[in-house]
Amino acid sequence: MLGTPVLTSNTSSLPEVVGDAALTVDPYDVGAIAAGLRALDGDAGLRAQLAAAGVKQAAKYDMQAYQNRLQAMYDKVLGRQ
Repeated sequence: MLGTPVLTSNTSSLPEVVGDAALTVDPYDVGAIAAGLRALDGDAGLRAQLAAAGVKQAAKYDMQAYQNRLQAMYDKVLGRQ
């Protein structure tokens, strides 16, 4: 939750985890990685956008938010709502 813009892989579960809060690139394509880094370095607006989106995205993984979602699921399954 530091508000740091992120460049990450577009494979495995990372796109799902980061949502729209990061630039994703092919981790095996050096040109794509370099282009992503250049985009982050050269575009203050993009950095600010990703930083703000990252804080919101990270909040989804807050332990209390997770516990609340888990409790709600158990309540629904057990008919306690």
